[in-house]
Amino acid sequence: MKNILSAGYYPALGTPLDEQGNVIASSLSLHVEDQLNGNAAGLLVMGSMGMQAQIKNSEYARTARIASDAVKAARSACPVMVGVMDNSIGRVAERIDSLKEMALCGVVATTPFYFALTQTEVRAFFERIASMSPFPVYMYDLPGVTKTKIEAATAIELMKHPNIAGIKTGDLALARVLQREKFQHAPNFSVLFSGLDVFDAAYGYGLTSQLDGMFSCTTAINKRLYESLASENMEAASSSLDDIITLRNTFVSVGVFGGFSYAMNALGFEGNFAPDYAPRLTAAQEEQVQSCMRSLKLI
Repeated sequence: MKNILSAGYYPALGTPLDEQGNVIASSLSLHVEDQLNGNAAGLLVMGSMGMQAQIKNSEYARTARIASDAVKAARSACPVMVGVMDNSIGRVAERIDSLKEMALCGVVATTPFYFALTQTEVRAFFERIASMSPFPVYMYDLPGVTKTKIEAATAIELMKHPNIAGIKTGDLALARVLQREKFQHAPNFSVLFSGLDVFDAAYGYGLTSQLDGMFSCTTAINKRLYESLASENMEAASSSLDDIITLRNTFVSVGVFGGFSYAMNALGFEGNFAPDYAPRLTAAQEEQVQSCMRSLKLI
């Protein structure tokens, strides 16, 4: 059943790993608690920032359970979504099956990312997944990674499926079209917008459910940003968004995952939040990230 997602920010959580690639339960639970304290509207476990494609199969379901249990332990009603991205319907089905006893509001899937798909194949892929999933399915439009765009006409047809609950996209034009079309075809369909650089402008278009990995390390700023947006204080909102973008740009300059992992450690979250092939930051790069975080009063 589709339940429309509320306005606010949705962090794509990081996944803290030890040297063997196993999730560090205490660190992930603390990460969840921090986001709940920041009034996150929902959580995405093992999205792009959470490195779902890099998590060991043996740690996959355990990672999802640790996060969902942390929300339950906090007696929170915060919705939890889990990434199930993979390269075939059968492989996605196995991921979903491993989650079946968890209290989740949905699963999130890109198109398969090894071969490019036609739009007919995109539609068949999501329809089959949605028809067999016990959880609502959220489409994830990520053509820069998957090589396949979920086009507007395809998404409009797919939103009519009773178990396709929404889409995550950073394409503002697509998001605006779907935000309008849903009222005719599927009023409870959720559009999760992920174009960080224009979150303030997008909010004004009614795209008020916003998801990004940067939210995982900017909790204090997130809270200010969405309080300002809700009260229509656009000057304050834009200033807060600029702070998040400043940190994002710093990560880009030193290596996104290396910068993110160092920032998470600086915030008190143990573990490696980067793929196992990503190099550690140099001392100079660490100082660059630390200096930026200090200027933003994150540490």
